[in-house]
Amino acid sequence: MKAPVGTSELAFLAEVIEAESTALASMSRVLRSGAVECSGWTRALDLLEGCSGHVVVAGLGKSGLIGAKISATLASLGQPSHVIHPSEAVHGDLGRMREGDVALLLSYSGETAEVVDLALHLKADGVGRIGLSCRSTTTLARLCDAHLAIGDIVEACPLNLAPTASTTAMLAAGDALALALARRRNFQADDFHRHHPGGMLGAGLRQITEALRFKVGQNLTVSRDSATVRDALASAGEGRRAGAIMLVDGDGRLSGIFTDGDLRRLVNKSGAGKIGLGTGGLDVLDVAISSVMTVRPTCLQVESLVRDAVRLVQEKRLDEIPVVDADGKPVGLVDVQDLVAMRVIEG
Repeated sequence: MKAPVGTSELAFLAEVIEAESTALASMSRVLRSGAVECSGWTRALDLLEGCSGHVVVAGLGKSGLIGAKISATLASLGQPSHVIHPSEAVHGDLGRMREGDVALLLSYSGETAEVVDLALHLKADGVGRIGLSCRSTTTLARLCDAHLAIGDIVEACPLNLAPTASTTAMLAAGDALALALARRRNFQADDFHRHHPGGMLGAGLRQITEALRFKVGQNLTVSRDSATVRDALASAGEGRRAGAIMLVDGDGRLSGIFTDGDLRRLVNKSGAGKIGLGTGGLDVLDVAISSVMTVRPTCLQVESLVRDAVRLVQEKRLDEIPVVDADGKPVGLVDVQDLVAMRVIEG
């Protein structure tokens, strides 16, 4: 791709992105066509599915950097993987490979001497080999058990020299392989969580019950919906408490929620603190809480995840969310500040 003289900078940036998008679209069309060269992808997945050891990824230069990301993606989706440098491999690092490993070898030209040399040694050792290059006629393709041809790609570089569109295509091919392998193995969210216990990804996949600070029977009480506001507030206790009271019916099922915000609005609306300004006006704290609570509030189930709580906070602007069991009985309360503390949402 060579941008015309005088092309604006923004237009040039767009052309670079379009050039890389074209490479991906071309690869997608070939796969959807079911052409004969697509069989290499199926063979590659068969090799990966049967891998009892590590997927060892190797590439030189930019391909090596792409390979490192592909290796990390495989590992995050449950397939152990590591990277070796093709030059270092033939100077002792072949010892990093074991029986049951599969090699994924990256070279867009398919003729990179160091990668081809590594493929020769691995073939002699009987190690399963998946190659990724431009065409199925490359030397690397001939030395591998399975080969992914990503096509003749015009680089996004105006000189058609800097690896750009070709490395994007390699990365997409690696992502596709990793995700297709995870799909074959029925890799689930719980599996993903085990590989991502830290950071926002891991936190979001935790069960909400693991993140509850306020739990019924420990540091959180519930009140009957037949109680007055005063009695319900008294039952909540003094000191550090949740920002809402959960109300239950005669069967112990959640029937409503009364928040600190609801209390402020109730007092402000009453003015002098009485409901009805005539003789015998009722103190606002002595009304039935069922008349001022939020009926049938939005809830989370015990099997819900932290990310489900985050979604409710973001979509419905909730500060407190009850958590109930399968019978609709409250087990705890999610406070938005707990999610802030977990760094899954911003304060």
